[in-house]
Amino acid sequence: MRKLALVVLVTVCLAVALLSCGDDDGTGPTLDGTKIAFQSWRDGNYEIHVMDADGSNPVRLTNDTADDAQPAWSADGTRIAFESRRDGNAEIYVMHADGSNSVRLTDNLAYDLEPAWSPDGTRIAFTSSRDVNYEMYVMEPDGLNPVRLTDNPASDWCPAWSPDGTRIAFASNRDGNVEIYVMDADGSNPVRLTETPAWDWDAYPAWSPDGSRIAFQSARDGNDEIYVMGADGSNPVNLTNHPEWDGHPAWSPDGTRIAFCSSRDENSEIYVMDADGSNPVRLTNNPAWDAYPAWSPGSHQR
Repeated sequence: MRKLALVVLVTVCLAVALLSCGDDDGTGPTLDGTKIAFQSWRDGNYEIHVMDADGSNPVRLTNDTADDAQPAWSADGTRIAFESRRDGNAEIYVMHADGSNSVRLTDNLAYDLEPAWSPDGTRIAFTSSRDVNYEMYVMEPDGLNPVRLTDNPASDWCPAWSPDGTRIAFASNRDGNVEIYVMDADGSNPVRLTETPAWDWDAYPAWSPDGSRIAFQSARDGNDEIYVMGADGSNPVNLTNHPEWDGHPAWSPDGTRIAFCSSRDENSEIYVMDADGSNPVRLTNNPAWDAYPAWSPGSHQR
């Protein structure tokens, strides 16, 4: 009887250990916020790479003669959606977090760009020109049931989900110059968040993990900088304040840091700074162009 009880106990312990470890093939959950995916030209065309959050251990995930760009992690960290031109025009693909098993999700003669996973992992928002101008759509993670969210004669792009999944921030030139807007996740109730008279190019919104702030890229002070504002558009603050180009902000899962790309060292590299703009640190150091950082999710985000 004791032997049977011991066997049962060992079996249960092994099962718990296996469940807690995830898969060992590189496709298991990456819920520690320690990775940053990005696109790079270092191999002659744009490919998706991943590195540790301190810039070490860069690994190339895609290997195709066409461009692969704009990575976006799934909420559980097991998959990465991205944009690729490997089949002639830009389409949305998804692959395992180790770069294996890439699958094409969209199949359209137009451009499908900028995938963004919903926080619950059930939908992917993206930008498409399938209806002549750029609009935003949403589909299931397998590419089924695409639904158009915006319908405007101007262009709408750069979708970014709020942490609770109820809203989507985006960029649009529907009021003349490029500004940040937010709408409900079904496309209703669009609200303009930024409003400056100049052609300032407010784009690439990124929500803070607690949903209280939105980082974005803006040229309102003469060149592109990273700003942060309240989720209602209030109190915009310039975080980077540098004479060179800064763009593509991405929050760390714990909200303490923001990754971004910058040309301050001649070509575009990935940097990270504290959420208040202090302590910028260069993560990549390559003669080629590195851009579009995407932080892997943290366990508290699930």
